[in-house]
Amino acid sequence: MDYQKLTDERLGERSEAIRARVERARGVQRQRFADTPLSCNAGMGPTEVRKICQLDETGRGLVRAAMQQLQMSARAFHRILKLSRTIADLAGSERIETAHLAEAIQYRPRRVV
Repeated sequence: MDYQKLTDERLGERSEAIRARVERARGVQRQRFADTPLSCNAGMGPTEVRKICQLDETGRGLVRAAMQQLQMSARAFHRILKLSRTIADLAGSERIETAHLAEAIQYRPRRVV
């Protein structure tokens, strides 16, 4: 872990605040999938991802570049979009923003060659 992160004196977010944010995001997801057999973003298939995880031109460019540079599969592409949607839900955002995509890409496991 990075020294700066270990020695940072800022306090983290309180558990109660995190719990409330997660509960709000789960409520949004339940509402989003109310008329479907799904209950959360993780259960989306490619059809739902295409419909629900719409990106603006900047977002599409970021994902395009990530796919090329990181040699991502279609499965990885869909996982990143689903995770981006969840990050946007946690942030209270109706749209997936470029920052949400960048965060999701950052969480992608590194391939060891």
